[in-house]
Amino acid sequence: MKKMMRWLGAILVMISGLSAVVPAQAANTDTSNNIGFSVAAQTPKNQIDKQATFFDLKMTAGQTQTLQTRIYNTTNRDIRVAMGIHTAYTNSGGAIEYVTPAKKYDASLQYRVDQLTKIKGPTTVTVPANGSKLVSAQTTMPTKDFNGALLGGWYFKRVDQKVTGEVKGATNISSEYSYVVGIKYSLGTAPTPVLKLSDVAAGMVNYHRSIVVTLRNTAAVMIPRVTMKTTVTAKDSGKTVVKATKQGVMLASNTTFNYPLLLNKQKLQAGTYHLHLVAHNSAHKWTFDRDFKISAATAKTYNQDTVDDNGISIWWLIGLGALGMLIVVLLILWLVLFLKKRRQSQD
Repeated sequence: MKKMMRWLGAILVMISGLSAVVPAQAANTDTSNNIGFSVAAQTPKNQIDKQATFFDLKMTAGQTQTLQTRIYNTTNRDIRVAMGIHTAYTNSGGAIEYVTPAKKYDASLQYRVDQLTKIKGPTTVTVPANGSKLVSAQTTMPTKDFNGALLGGWYFKRVDQKVTGEVKGATNISSEYSYVVGIKYSLGTAPTPVLKLSDVAAGMVNYHRSIVVTLRNTAAVMIPRVTMKTTVTAKDSGKTVVKATKQGVMLASNTTFNYPLLLNKQKLQAGTYHLHLVAHNSAHKWTFDRDFKISAATAKTYNQDTVDDNGISIWWLIGLGALGMLIVVLLILWLVLFLKKRRQSQD
């Protein structure tokens, strides 16, 4: 029973991640837009990259500025759109996350975009049918001198109803879509990236046992398009336990990156291990080596809690769940028709 509950938990985690986030581009007023709305940043004079469709702003200490974004309603009825300002970080997939706030931010992060920038007025607005609405947010920079970039996003989500249809460019297809307008405040001069290995340990990611490598970018500058080549070996035998290459990692400024090395069917074993990791992009390279231990208790816990050893594919479980729901619906329809015919025969 516990094993089945873990599988259901993993399914819920997967399903909860299937809503698509569409990066905001130039205004899209095409009425064929299946999302029902689009957004466009109104870039100001201090925009660094004039071609960018997000806020890429050169700021100074203590500066206050109003940011504006226009929301376009591409439907023939009023819609409601909720907004939020979030601080960016790198998620476990190696992408910069703008939508879900971090449970904990890196200790090196001095200033958070969500604390510096506040939406003016209500955070949920009504946009008229086939019309638009201009919304504003006010930001105030730290008064102390600061060198580097602060990253965040202005998040928009339609909340009046769910929508359907495929969206070109979306990372996933689901019944719910949102937009994010990126925010980047650049102050002073950009520092040199500093990448550190914080920790390496056995762990669990979405009920899959892993060895989790924790990396930290402690500088206020983004490290783009990083390739990571990682090898974990048993200390006593030199046998390779897991080997992985991950490309295109985007490290946000002042972020923690919890990088999971999935073990799949391989069980965790107690012992001492060695991590060798090389991370590089076109401009920088870092090499990390560290020994770490996995206790017998830790190995036993993660081996028991994982869904990796179950022979049933998670997609089979999702399919069975959908089939079960269909059977319930058909039974209800049959019961309704049966009772209707019975009443007619009695009359």
